[in-house]
Amino acid sequence: MTFLEVKDLRVHFPTDDGLVKSVDGLSFSLERGKTLGIVGESGSGKSVTSLSIMGLHKVGTARISGEIYLDGEELVSASPAEVRALRGKRMAMIFQDPLSAMHPYYTVGNQIIEAYRVHNHVSKQVARKHAIEMLDRVGIPQPEKRVDAYPHQFSGGMRQRAMIAMALSCDPDLLIADEPTTALDVTVQAQILDLIRDLQREFNSAVIIITHDLGVVAELADDIQVMYAGRAVEYSSAEDIFDRPQHPYTWGLLGSMPRIDQERLERLIPIKGTPPSLINVPSGCAFHPRCNYARMNEGASETERPELLDTGDGHMVACHLTPAKRQHAWETDIKPKL
Repeated sequence: MTFLEVKDLRVHFPTDDGLVKSVDGLSFSLERGKTLGIVGESGSGKSVTSLSIMGLHKVGTARISGEIYLDGEELVSASPAEVRALRGKRMAMIFQDPLSAMHPYYTVGNQIIEAYRVHNHVSKQVARKHAIEMLDRVGIPQPEKRVDAYPHQFSGGMRQRAMIAMALSCDPDLLIADEPTTALDVTVQAQILDLIRDLQREFNSAVIIITHDLGVVAELADDIQVMYAGRAVEYSSAEDIFDRPQHPYTWGLLGSMPRIDQERLERLIPIKGTPPSLINVPSGCAFHPRCNYARMNEGASETERPELLDTGDGHMVACHLTPAKRQHAWETDIKPKL
């Protein structure tokens, strides 16, 4: 049963230079106990999507339209007070940089205690005991002592664990993790991913992992949505995305990712160019200025925006290339180089 459903979400920011279309018609759904990975380069709209779900855009700065349903409750049209009542209790977020997300003036324990007491009518003593239990659950050593430490006294990995403890303090039904392993060494990355997986099993939460690293979502995600210039360009199961990706942008992401499970025959292939300005998004397919296969579409890539269509078995792609051309390019040109 669908727990989170996003329909035609659009998030635009008026600026002096023009309208920034950070998210421009995004739709997806997620069930409880499942994990969705949202991947793409910086500026593709991943974090803006998550902040929209959480209702964390500053009032008056963003024009938000579309629909977001959390267990049947619509969030876009809900009042700030209604969304605030859900935030922390039914949905929570692990932010990209816990050092800036956590308040430097208050101890880690006080911040977890506050988050817990907002949604539970308990004493400070009970909330403190719960905070110690949560720190212990996420693997913080000597939690009864570290509960009184400040964020700057924690290492990067421990701060991330403390952020997870705060997010999970009220057993949320939806957990959004925005780049949860950024700037962490690979050993700590693996521990954080294992922790999120274990806690998801315990709480049966729906999880969204936002990252630019396909290696991260390979570990956790059931489904993957690839975003480019504020729109979804490919959506399928994680297995399909890695075994038979169908969009040239996804090929580019895979081609630029190092592998340790096998010897690579070719050097890493970066995606040429840079992501487009979200004020002046290219006409037609937004990826066409960087796409090596745009010339095969007889000009359609530059004039017509491709729709996200189901190619079979729930694999959805927004590309002008015919299925036969995509299959041929993948089998003969892309796959042998990975």
